[in-house]
Amino acid sequence: MLSVFKKATPAAIQEIQEELRVRKTKHFILLFSMGSQFDHLIVQQLAKLGIFCIVADPASVKAADVKKAAPSGIILSGGPASVFNEPPPFDGKIFDLGIPTLGVCLGFQVWAKHVGAKVTPQAKREFGVHTLRTVGKDPLFAGIAKKTQVLESHGDAIERSKIIEVLGSTDNAPVAAGRHKHLWGVQFHPEVTDTLEGTKMYENFLNICGITDRFPAHNVAQAKVAELNKKVAGKKVLIALSGGSDSSVVAHLLKEALGPFRTRRVLNGPNRLLRGIYIRGIDRPDDEAFVRNYFGKQNWLEVQVVDATRDFLKVLKGKMGMREKRMAMRGVYKAVLEREIKKFKADFIAQGTLYTDLRESGHGHATGARVAEIKVHHNTNLGFSIPELAPLETEVKDSARSIGRDIGVPEDLLVRHPFPGPGLVVRIEGEITAEKLKTARACDGIYIEELRKADLYKTVWQAGATLTHSMHTESKGDGAGLGHVLALWAVWSVNGFTARFAQLPYEFLDKVSRRITNEVREVGAVVYRISDKPPATIEFG
Repeated sequence: MLSVFKKATPAAIQEIQEELRVRKTKHFILLFSMGSQFDHLIVQQLAKLGIFCIVADPASVKAADVKKAAPSGIILSGGPASVFNEPPPFDGKIFDLGIPTLGVCLGFQVWAKHVGAKVTPQAKREFGVHTLRTVGKDPLFAGIAKKTQVLESHGDAIERSKIIEVLGSTDNAPVAAGRHKHLWGVQFHPEVTDTLEGTKMYENFLNICGITDRFPAHNVAQAKVAELNKKVAGKKVLIALSGGSDSSVVAHLLKEALGPFRTRRVLNGPNRLLRGIYIRGIDRPDDEAFVRNYFGKQNWLEVQVVDATRDFLKVLKGKMGMREKRMAMRGVYKAVLEREIKKFKADFIAQGTLYTDLRESGHGHATGARVAEIKVHHNTNLGFSIPELAPLETEVKDSARSIGRDIGVPEDLLVRHPFPGPGLVVRIEGEITAEKLKTARACDGIYIEELRKADLYKTVWQAGATLTHSMHTESKGDGAGLGHVLALWAVWSVNGFTARFAQLPYEFLDKVSRRITNEVREVGAVVYRISDKPPATIEFG
């Protein structure tokens, strides 16, 4: 799978074509990630609109590479640099290709300087919510109020000149939005919810780019439903339900496929044809709560929770390496589902397997080229005793989410932080024990709870708590002893292939640290990881 576009090599161009084929679209947006904490929100915003977005490296991609890739449009994100005294790396010739381009904050300043406008430090900087006053009838602001709320976060300003047509202003930014030929720019962030009409602005830009098809088209979701209906109508289906976005989408696809015949009338009442199995043991408390909350009381499926803690602990005993731990838990995962298949007398087993899962596991490639095994996914190539349904095996995360939106999956399920299939197995260093699982689960619960309370959960791409090997001398009360060092981490990312550590407020980290060390006696100290990917990975293992 293409991670970050760095150069238009034959392999990279082939990957782009393959991803377009998977999404059944001929259009894509090239997003130059300039380092903004909101970059991942741009990708999410475009995905909600059904647009495939490829992230590009501004330090290595040149105009010739962009020309070969042939995007329908270009977006430059915001970032921490300053074009005044710290210009970010970028090939200005890209602006001369004639491709519709939208610069956001820093991205606007980069192209403004390229065309000859002055960008200078602002006497009155703008942070937080401000009122944008638009002028004229530019297509970027079609259907948008003349006065609208936007979120700004910048210290430099673009000076008025004849070079840039002013499209909007705020109190401290005379050129809060502007245009030069095929180049558009805004000093605010349309991708955040504080910008009330940001979604409409992105929609308008996509129209400017001439993008006529979206992924997946409505008929793609309906085609999947129709295909499933032919297989499962009147049959019993068991689904591995984790509470994550992928299995949630598959559950709703099956709901639509089974239609009004989701239950059979029997002597003792309705007998549902769809059963969801949630496997407890190496999960977070948040996962089970989501499954119970969103699926536990539905009339179109029944949910059963299977506690496999003992089975997991038995096979994980003595296992130290991440791959051997992954392989061990994978065996239990299959065994649990096989037992439930027999109990339910299921005709089919369904999973939320993605095209990405198959590719990373060394399967599912569309060409004859060898694909390396990156990591063994728990849900691939298991060889169940009954036919397996994997309706998302041709999809990636963003297209699967779009299918979910098309069939009414709740947004809270679609935008949950990614969580590894092996669960806490990869968030505990070394051997897995019951005590470590309890400790890791309690710490993760506190961390995620506080992220939600502080309204920070949606601002980061992923966050977690890792129980490390290290022990720390502690002094709780009048006693002394040793406690685990817990490493908290959170990242800003757009797709997980690269990431920057999230600069969470110290006040927030202080509160979380105090809660964990007070409420979880096994933890002696809390640290916060500040490494990016690369050089680090997002998960510890």
